[in-house]
Amino acid sequence: MASFIGDYICKVDAKGRIVLPSAFKKQMPSAAMDRFVVKKDIFERCLVLYPMDEWQRQNEIIREKINPYNKEHSRFMRGFYKGTAEVVLDGNNRLLIPRRLLEVAEIDGEAVLAGQDGKIEMWNRKMYYDVADGADDFAGLAEKILGNTDQNGK
Repeated sequence: MASFIGDYICKVDAKGRIVLPSAFKKQMPSAAMDRFVVKKDIFERCLVLYPMDEWQRQNEIIREKINPYNKEHSRFMRGFYKGTAEVVLDGNNRLLIPRRLLEVAEIDGEAVLAGQDGKIEMWNRKMYYDVADGADDFAGLAEKILGNTDQNGK
């Protein structure tokens, strides 16, 4: 499984193609195929790009928690999978992102691709830097999540 780090400003061409930064390509295991799933993020106005092995891992997490005969669970699954698309790296390391997804994330002209462990977030450049500029908010969040642990590390 890949662990993506770094953030990169990337051009989006008129057809919706984005070159995957070479640093991300190098961070992928050599056995990884060049297939990804892209979808809208659950919490933010950005897209999330999952390498196929991470996408399968996410599906396993969901399968463990979901009862397909529960109405709320069914609604969750519909929302989670809505708008997903499989994308493949072409010979020039470009990904063709569906226009409908680029519009949802308001990505046009330039995007920021930001590594986030096993996935890559794709942001409108201005929105990414607006979210990232909350240093005080991040420090408080880090303290809340990581600073106040009990004896069991939780």
